[in-house]
Parts: sequence; C-alpha cells; structure tokens
Amino acid sequence: MSLLRVEDIKVDYGDIRALWGVSLRVEQGRTVALIGANGAGKTTTLKSICGLLPVSEGRIFYQNQDISGLPVYKVVDLGITLIPEGRQLFPKMTVEENLLVGSYIKRARDKRAKSLARVYELFPRLAERRKQVAETLSGGEQQMLAIGRGLMQDPDLIMFDEPSLGLAPVVVHEVFRTIRELRQMGLTVLIVEQNVHQVLKVADYCYVIERGRVVKEGPGADLEKDPAVREAYLGF
Repeated sequence: MSLLRVEDIKVDYGDIRALWGVSLRVEQGRTVALIGANGAGKTTTLKSICGLLPVSEGRIFYQNQDISGLPVYKVVDLGITLIPEGRQLFPKMTVEENLLVGSYIKRARDKRAKSLARVYELFPRLAERRKQVAETLSGGEQQMLAIGRGLMQDPDLIMFDEPSLGLAPVVVHEVFRTIRELRQMGLTVLIVEQNVHQVLKVADYCYVIERGRVVKEGPGADLEKDPAVREAYLGF
C-alpha cells in the first residue's frame, strides 16, 4: 500500500524551476531514499511534501488524500514529520523543552507522556541530559534531539533531510542504526542523504534525482551495484 504518492510535481523558486515533474511512491513500513548531487532537487521535494513549498503543477497524495497546497500544520497533523537539515533546535531551551514543543499539535497532545518515554528509551543520553540546554549538546546529541522532537509529533511518515551532515563517522553509524530501529517500530521513512554508501544499505527503494528530475530508481541493493551509480556517487 502506498502511504505517499508524489505525482509529476513541478516546483518553482520565482522564475526558476527546481522540479520538472518528480514522481515517487513510498510504501507503508518501508525506507525510501532520494539521492543526487547538491542542488538536484532532493530537499525541494521534501519541502513540497510537507507544505513548506507550493507545488506549481502535479499532485501529492498521503493515505489517498490530496494534500497538495495544505499548510504545514495540517500536513504535520496528518502524520508527516520532517527532520530538517541543520537540526534547527531551540538553542536556549532544555532538551525536554525542545521535545515537548513537538507534542503541541493536535494528534500528539494526548500521547505526550507515552511519546516522551519512547524517545528517552530510544535515546538514553537525552534522558540523562533532559535539563541541559540544547546548544551545549554535541552534534550527535543535537541530531538525536531533532529526531526525538520529530517523534514527539507521533508521525506515521518521518522524513530526514541530510541527517548525517557534519557528524563524525561513529555518530553517522549511530544515526543510521536509529533509522533502522524506527522502521522496526513500524514507521515509514523517506530520507535525503549525501552519504550514498550508507543510505543504500538501509533503503528498501531509492530514487536518483538529477536537475529536478528522477533519472533512475530501484531497490537500494540493486542501485548499489549499478555501474552508473557507483561511478557518480560511490567513487568507483
């Protein structure tokens, strides 16, 4: 069953077209990746899905509901969460305050205590630092906090924009371990990631985007063996 369907969307930044008819499907319970060079349109695709950018043409369906043009807060309340590039935390607020901010939407309020317990179980270090101010955390801990805040919104589909960016290799491994655990918890994942080698190992299916168009798609394991993908993105 397709939880999310993106059908031939075109997106413009003023007079500049960023997406030229992107289509993709995300099946429920799967992990899907978008890969491509910087400026290819990957982040634009995520922002369009969650309502941060308007779609000029095409349609986006979530659970068979047309969500094209819906404001961000309505999209989030339907069960779609974006973990943005750069984390975008509230630096002067504590870990727990940042987490609780994520639970103020309608769908998440009644589950606040349960969601908080789940986040602390997934990230014990956040529980240890719950009274610590966010800006004093390490980069890896801040990424955990960003993911935890997203989970507080009680999502069915969680989208990641460059979750490993700027992190040490050992922390990158931890981030991808977490993404595997989220899938095991029953969440659906859509991820944009420059670390193609890592993301192809966790993705059930992958789309390659170049210059605002999907140019290749297939199971992650297949694309990892594809000569063109290996040359362009894996350094072979």
